[in-house]
Parts: sequence; structure tokens; C-alpha cells
Amino acid sequence: MTTQEVRLCGLLLREHFGEVVEKLGTHLLRSGSQNLRTILHETGMPRDLVKKVLCVLVQNGVCVFNHRGPGRPTNYQANSNKILRILRYPRYIYTAKTLYGDTGELIIEELLQRGEMTMSRTVKTVADRLTQNMEDGQCMDYSEVSSAFCKLVETHFLQRCPPVAGAGKADSAAPATPATQAGASAPTPESFPDCYRVPQVTIRGQGKRRLSSEDVDQTIAKKAKMDPETHGDEGIYWQVNFERFHLHFRDQAIISAVANKLDQTSSEIVRTMLRMSEVTTSPTASCTKPLSANEIFRSLPSTYNIARPILDQYLTLLVDDPMEFVGRAGESGGGMFVVNLHKVLANLARATLESIVQERFGSRSARIFRLLLRKRHLEQKQVEDFAMVPAKEAKDMLYMLLSQNLVQLQEIPKTPDFAPSRTFYLYTCNQLPTARMLLQNCYKTVANLIERRLFESKESKRLLEKSQRIEAILASLQASGAEPEQLTEVEEMITAPEKQQLDSLRLHINKLDSAENQDGNMG
Repeated sequence: MTTQEVRLCGLLLREHFGEVVEKLGTHLLRSGSQNLRTILHETGMPRDLVKKVLCVLVQNGVCVFNHRGPGRPTNYQANSNKILRILRYPRYIYTAKTLYGDTGELIIEELLQRGEMTMSRTVKTVADRLTQNMEDGQCMDYSEVSSAFCKLVETHFLQRCPPVAGAGKADSAAPATPATQAGASAPTPESFPDCYRVPQVTIRGQGKRRLSSEDVDQTIAKKAKMDPETHGDEGIYWQVNFERFHLHFRDQAIISAVANKLDQTSSEIVRTMLRMSEVTTSPTASCTKPLSANEIFRSLPSTYNIARPILDQYLTLLVDDPMEFVGRAGESGGGMFVVNLHKVLANLARATLESIVQERFGSRSARIFRLLLRKRHLEQKQVEDFAMVPAKEAKDMLYMLLSQNLVQLQEIPKTPDFAPSRTFYLYTCNQLPTARMLLQNCYKTVANLIERRLFESKESKRLLEKSQRIEAILASLQASGAEPEQLTEVEEMITAPEKQQLDSLRLHINKLDSAENQDGNMG
């Protein structure tokens, strides 16, 4: 794990969970797997506080634990990849909104915020939030939210939290809550058969409006303590299936690439092939299961009136394209075809690298970089000839790319003494190390953006707090039906210079947020 990853993970933990969680999380990232006694000794934090922080990390899926048997301590280890997923939270939520509307969006948002929740509690919370934004007299039925929840489970965007071995042995009647599951080993969700089975939940009614201005979390906590009603899903917790979202992002990237390279009809054919092989193809497979042209033809959407000969022409075009979107796997059934998942993603990564070089160093440098990616090893004279660039310019561009670690120089001596006159100097470019280096640059950029945003907010903390207080007063007055004169008087509590400073600050922070989301999605 690199220093930039640890730095970015610490900033994300601080922003979402606070400085105490950041301290313990970064300690685990740097130290690796540790038991409770070692953590207490090295951090100097109180025992109760460390336990609470570990529960927060475990419940949000960013820390794993390993119970090695009776009488042996449980080890805890933070996972940097799972912490970095926080950068994609806005994209997960937006995807759920696109596929399942506002209800799906709020379900995913609640589970991302809380890590793990029961279905009944999620349905109630989401229904209350939707009702709060509806007009007076309208309420969201629990059944509608339950239906959206079931659809997310059916498409594997949600999954059950795995049962923890040994949880609840001391008191078999008590359900194993996420906070009490930190004492035994945790299997993967896919390792038990009920991962996507929705329990019979008895929950009827409608969402309720929040009458007071209390915090939503406090209200839900009070209701959970006072409400003895059972719904049949006690002890069954659900979480977001991040891998399913990542597969969806992968498929969308492939479909978008086909549409940009060829046309919309070609992308719809590839979309159909991906949808048909969604269940039968392993997430780590290099290509989809073979599909016959007849099957693809029958599965195409009815809105696309494509004749069978036209489909064959499109499939041939996809197979012959240099990006290798589709491969031929046989001749039976009118031809067997697969989507080359790994090849397409590798080609997309290569295209991204080439576009970055072109953006930073110009089209001629991009031409040289593209040439080295394809030819693998070339001498400087060969680069000049193949790229059709003057010798002086080619030399400067190669040295510039070399200084940025985008290309490497390999020495191949003719004799053991490494004499320069008897040594070949070959320029080369390795795609995977170069992509990893640029990924680390993205991590560094995102960390810088977060630090800058936190600094800007801290510098204007007093003004932001004043603005929030005035907005709260205005909302309260509007709810109570105050006169326009009163509202104007409260609005004038912020002076014109302060209002201008606030507008400038919000514009700046919005730009930082936008850049942060863009870099986070690239990572």
C-alpha cells in the first residue's frame, strides 16, 4: 500500500466518521493485522473507545476480523480498497436512482450511510423520508418501498450480510447484531445459499412526517427502543453489493465505447449480449459465455427492427474491429460469439493512457507513446522514423516522457562491460505499471482536493455557521406561516459583502467537489 493511498483513506475516514476513526483506521492500514491488545498498546486510546471504533469500521465493511480459535485473540485488519469505495458513493446512489427511481436511490443511500440494516427498518426509514418531501395529505406506502427493495435484491444490488460463525452462542435467543459480531470470523456473502433470499416481512402502513426539528438519526433510535413490534426479519441484515455495481459500471463503459466507436445499433447488440450472459458469466471471466447469432437475434429489443442479414453484418463488423469488442467462438447456430471483456477493458485503459499523454504533452508525444505501446521496444532512430518526427523533437519528447515515468529505457549490452558504444538503448512502455502510476496520481489529486475543501470550509467556518442558523430560522418561520416582512428582516441579517463571500465560497467548493468526484470515478 502506498503513502498516497493511506493519506487518502485517512481523509475519507475523517470526513465520514470523524478524527477518532481516522486515527485508528490509518493505524490499522499502516500496521496490518493486529489484535485488540496490540492496538490499545500502540495507539494509547481507551479500551471502550477502541471497541466502538472497531464496531463502526466492521459495520461499514472497511475492516475485517479473523477469530483464530478458542483462547486466541481476534485480529483486525483495515482494507484500503473498501475505504476507497467511499469515493464512488455518489455514483452508486446515482445509478440506483437511474435504474429504480427515488425509492431505490434512498434505499442505497441509507445502507451506504449505516453499513448494515434490516429490511423492515430500511423500508420504514425510506418511506418516512419520501413522505416528508411529498405534498400534504400524501404518504408513501411501505409496500411500494418493499417492492423496490425486493427488486434491488433480485438484481443482486443488495445482499444479505453473511452469518458469523459462533455469534450468539452465549445467548442463542439474542439476534447477532452487527455491533456484536466482532468476535468471530466473517465469511463472504456469496458463501451461503440465502445471500439473495428475501425473508417474509410483515410491515404494513405508510410513511410518517417528522413533526419536530430533531435529528433524523435520534428520532429513529428512539423509535427503535420504544417500538416492540416485530416484523419477522430480526437479525437479518442487508448491505450494498459493491461488486454488482462495479460489473454494471464495466458493462456501461463497454456499451458506451461501442456506441462512440461504431454506432447506437452496435451498442444495443453488445448490450443484449451482456444482458443475456449476465447470470451465466463469472464476474472474473475474460469473456462471456458463447451466444449464437440466432439467440442474439431473438433477444434483441422489439424496437430495433434489424433483419437477420443486417445483424450478421453488424456482428462481423464488431469481430473485425481493432478494439476486439466481440470475438467469434464457433460456427454453430449461425455463428457463436462472445464479448471479450478483458480485451475491451485493456484497450479502453490504453486509450485512456493515450488521451492523458496527448492532453499533457501534445499530439506528437501521444503518437510516440502509442507507437511504443504497439511496437514494445524501439531505438531512438526507429522512433524518429516510424513516428515521422524530426530527430531533435523526438529526442526531447522521449526524454520528457522518460522523466514522467511514462516510458522506460532498457539497456541491452553486446558485451559484459556495458560499453555505451556496444549497447542497445531501447525505449519501451509497459501499460500496467503506467496505469498504476497514473492511478496513484489520481489518489494524490483527490487527497489534495479534499484537503483544500476542508481548509476552505475551516477558514469560513463562522460565516457558514451563521448562514446555516439563518436558513434554519427562515425554514421555521415559513413553516409557521410568518409574514413576508419578518422573512425579509431575517434575510437581511447577512450583509451584502458576506453574501458575496458565501456565493464565492460555495462556487469554489462545488468546483472542488466536482473535480473530486471525477477523479474518484477514474480511480
